[in-house]
Amino acid sequence: MKRLKLIGKLLLIANSILAIATLLAYVAPYANPSTFWPIAFLGLALPYLLLLNIAFLFYWIFRGKSHFLLSLLILILGYKSIPNFIQLRINTSEFKESQLKVLSFNVRVFDLYMWSKDKSTRNKIFDFLAKEDPDILCLQEFYHTDVQDPTYEFKTLDTLIQFLSAKNYHVYYTTNLRDQDHWGLITFSKYPILNKGIVPFALNDDNSCIYTDIQKNNKIIRVYNTHLASIKLNRHDYKAMQEINKNEYSEDFDKEMMMLSKIRYGFVRRASQADSIQKSIKESPYPVILCGDFNDTPASYAYKTIKGSLKDAFVESGAGLGRTYIGEFPSFRIDYIFHDNSILPSNFQTHSEELSDHHPISVYFDL
Repeated sequence: MKRLKLIGKLLLIANSILAIATLLAYVAPYANPSTFWPIAFLGLALPYLLLLNIAFLFYWIFRGKSHFLLSLLILILGYKSIPNFIQLRINTSEFKESQLKVLSFNVRVFDLYMWSKDKSTRNKIFDFLAKEDPDILCLQEFYHTDVQDPTYEFKTLDTLIQFLSAKNYHVYYTTNLRDQDHWGLITFSKYPILNKGIVPFALNDDNSCIYTDIQKNNKIIRVYNTHLASIKLNRHDYKAMQEINKNEYSEDFDKEMMMLSKIRYGFVRRASQADSIQKSIKESPYPVILCGDFNDTPASYAYKTIKGSLKDAFVESGAGLGRTYIGEFPSFRIDYIFHDNSILPSNFQTHSEELSDHHPISVYFDL
């Protein structure tokens, strides 16, 4: 009996610590990591904290204890956060000719470095894009080469222009090597492009944000395409992550600490980039659609700052889990399509294809 009481007290203490951690995670989107970064880690863990609170809720109800009220209160306080991760609806709407289909996809440089160990991955990406046939297509981690060798298969811009219906494009390269290999962002459009621009970031690195003013009939919209700072994990970091996922820890603790340091630095860089993007959005003369790989979850400063007064298409018209990242790191929703209040979304979809380390996402818009 004493042992049961002791276990009950320990669980109550754990429940209380969990409640405090969850409350701090709710605050994470409001705290700039440049000023106070530790709280950003709790934001990263929010989906798991919510699941643990649900587990405690049912445990205490099963035990007939009033302690369930603590987790119930925490879940009620965070009810606005839950729809950012899961949507309990079924999409049945079909595409109408009057709508605008927007697709966003981090293509991981078309598997240039053979991560998938499948030589056909690049062509599968092309087949997927041709099948989806979006009106506006935003690609992150785009790669193109000017190599003249006809046997080299990565003249991707030329190939995409050939088969896409959306042949107008705005490309911006952040990295150029040997005057022939290019990495960056690209936005394709079926409709005329009136203007192109770049959102300047404080640090000159391989991250960027571009905007493209597109006219459909008598409507003009500004489409942002962005790729925010990644954590830049190397093979040693991924090995450490695998060990953590298996509840194993390397004898060299410095590996885990180095990985955490990289994650912290990523939070700080994305905060600065998010501030720059939000400033540009506020100055936009047209309604905004924003696509991108944020490398950050909905419980982050970057997400809240960029979203501002925009709507999240997944929250407004998505279904199921919003998970978009595929990899060793815990799976999160880090790819987004935001839109102006005057633009109505329907049938947001997280596609099941695993042709990159990100799932493609798409949505239909009524302008």
